Amino acid sequence: MASALIFNPSSQMQAMSKDRSENADYFLDITTEICPLTFVKTKLLIERMSSGETAEVRLNAGEPLENVPRSVREHGHEIISLAPEADGATVHRLILRKS
Repeated sequence: MASALIFNPSSQMQAMSKDRSENADYFLDITTEICPLTFVKTKLLIERMSSGETAEVRLNAGEPLENVPRSVREHGHEIISLAPEADGATVHRLILRKS
């Protein structure tokens, strides 16, 4: 199974960031994961973040779209935005802020 991409823009992986938001501190692509790993990987990223930092999480419609944002809120973090990548797209972009 392919692993998700997690990085801080200050790292050497910055060149891979062309599809991500320029405003987020971290990026995580969990489109290849299935529940419950979608939130597990998101939670692991949040644990590595400092309070106030932001992350962009790329996730699929269906269970990940239902469960990940809900779980982020339940853990006390802020959802800044959640939107499909394009009209009718099944992949969504979630921007969150660690509390």
